Amino acid sequence: MKTPLVPRKVLFGNQDYANPQISPDGRYVSWLAPSEGVMNVWVAPRADLSAARPVTDDRLRGVRNYGWTYTSRNILYLQDKGGDENWQIHQVDVERGRPKNLTPFADVQARVLQTSHKYPHEVLIGLNNRDPQFHDVWRMNFLTGEKWLVCENNEWAGFETDDDLKVRFASRYEPNGEVSVHAPDGDRWKPFLTFPKEDAETSVVLDFNETNDLLYLFDSRGRDTAALVAIDLANGDSTVLAADPRADISGLFVKPIKRTIEAAASNYERVNWEVLDPEIQPHLDALAAVCDGDMTILSRSMDDRWWTVEFVVDDGPDRFYLYQSETRSATFLSAARRELGGYTFANMKPVVIKARDGLPLVSYLTVPAEGAAPYPMVLLVHGGPWSRDAWGWHGEHQWLANRGYAVLSVNFRGSTGFGKNHVNGGDLEWGRKMHNDLVDAVQWAVDEGHAAADRVAIMGGSYGGYATLAGMTFTPELFACGVDIVGPSNLITLIESIPPYWAPALQAFKDRIGDPDSAEGHKLLEERSPVNFADRICRPLLIAQGANDPRVKQAESDQIVDAMKAKDIPVTYLLYGDEGHGFARPENNLSFYAVTEAFLAQHLGGRVEKAGSDLENSSIEIREGADQVKDIMQRNSDS
Repeated sequence: MKTPLVPRKVLFGNQDYANPQISPDGRYVSWLAPSEGVMNVWVAPRADLSAARPVTDDRLRGVRNYGWTYTSRNILYLQDKGGDENWQIHQVDVERGRPKNLTPFADVQARVLQTSHKYPHEVLIGLNNRDPQFHDVWRMNFLTGEKWLVCENNEWAGFETDDDLKVRFASRYEPNGEVSVHAPDGDRWKPFLTFPKEDAETSVVLDFNETNDLLYLFDSRGRDTAALVAIDLANGDSTVLAADPRADISGLFVKPIKRTIEAAASNYERVNWEVLDPEIQPHLDALAAVCDGDMTILSRSMDDRWWTVEFVVDDGPDRFYLYQSETRSATFLSAARRELGGYTFANMKPVVIKARDGLPLVSYLTVPAEGAAPYPMVLLVHGGPWSRDAWGWHGEHQWLANRGYAVLSVNFRGSTGFGKNHVNGGDLEWGRKMHNDLVDAVQWAVDEGHAAADRVAIMGGSYGGYATLAGMTFTPELFACGVDIVGPSNLITLIESIPPYWAPALQAFKDRIGDPDSAEGHKLLEERSPVNFADRICRPLLIAQGANDPRVKQAESDQIVDAMKAKDIPVTYLLYGDEGHGFARPENNLSFYAVTEAFLAQHLGGRVEKAGSDLENSSIEIREGADQVKDIMQRNSDS
């Protein structure tokens, strides 16, 4: 008996429940859930969760980022327009309703920098309304909307602030690639510390303790992986609190108000927590008995009596609980996607693959629940590239495995989380060693009997989209087909068209990708840009792009489509007019996955769910290859 097809709407429609947060006073629980088909913030009294109601009323893209203020009545949330990432800050009183836009400025990006229990009605925000390249720091009363300037910014990439709503440090990228951190000194700034170029991606200032005399940071200076370090600001002494020789410290459990670090996490193949404060151990033991998965604490009340907790597993939806610390008891809140409980999913297996030069690449393999290996395979490449793949629920892995494909995700060099040598190993290696790592992973999958050599696709978004285009041009015979989502095709125009507020980090982009302003760098970028080798493409390619993408602009997809058309090479090009860097509206996701599923089935031979109504209410525009889309959708309509 064949495993049932899991409907795309179950996998990629709106989540039923996401990001539950306890209010600081413990009276309310909030979460994200659909309201009339659009994700909004819901709130309920902690003692009566059945009385939940939506407190926001978004009807377009849905709310994705929100958080409580210390009034325990007001929530702040962010929203942009059509994926342009010009975030506006809104606030809503959960008892009275009536959301209010606090930063209604056109073409301005707002950021929430700091809330504080000491000033519950106020917030520090960043605004680039004076200069698009730099965010000034403002202090705002979010009840009245009154704001006043704290720090005009003409040079800094970011700030570190404290619970007194004061700017304590500012950081910037130096021309030599270092990151320098400075402290205010009257009207000037004095140097505090420097992260050398090789540590710039793996080191960062984090936060302070309650008394603001202890500074926490992730620090890879003098070691490969980033450790959790505390600096005594009175005498400058530093102490290593936690470290893992294989992976960076990347997660923390922080005690409310006191802001002491209770546990620190690293993630090599899976998350591992190191306990620093023995008082938290009984709670971790109690939670470990609740669910077999990787656990994280999402929020805690100020008195630390109430927590919201998330468990991640690889073969089912994330699960959320409300934890009572006094009784060490957990109450189930919801699964992220409730309908998934009616289906059986595959396990995601961590594997460590050796690259051709011996570099270990932590990777994740999911294989179908039925059928015999070798399988057709999709190499699913993460974005960033300064990001990583991790173990847990992965909707695309499960979707593809359910359709009959093995799925492999690889933390190629340049990925974060595995120390500075791993991430810096990707510098100036786009389309070369970074791509070779992916090629080596495919060869491993073939050699191990997981993948059929002639039926491997490459697919990914952002950098993963670039990797797809690199695969189709630099190793054109390796992949049976490719799916590029918002991927850059021309590295020169990519760097030249970054959003203005990324300008403070421009030198880091040049150091890691290539410098178009030097003759050598310009030549390197030309050699690594797939658009210049479009004539090599000999396998089917599907491209999807958001028209409002501020990071990888539409021109990146237009360029390679035009280059292919000039060579009479077929291409299928999907454009979404109301999306940016990736797709937020579920209607658009469903249409994209419906087309992609049929595309992969035609070229790899997997199973297909009928398109049904999945293209309805989407902004999908088939710019090129409309006949091809209709053909493959019709050809697979009865599968």
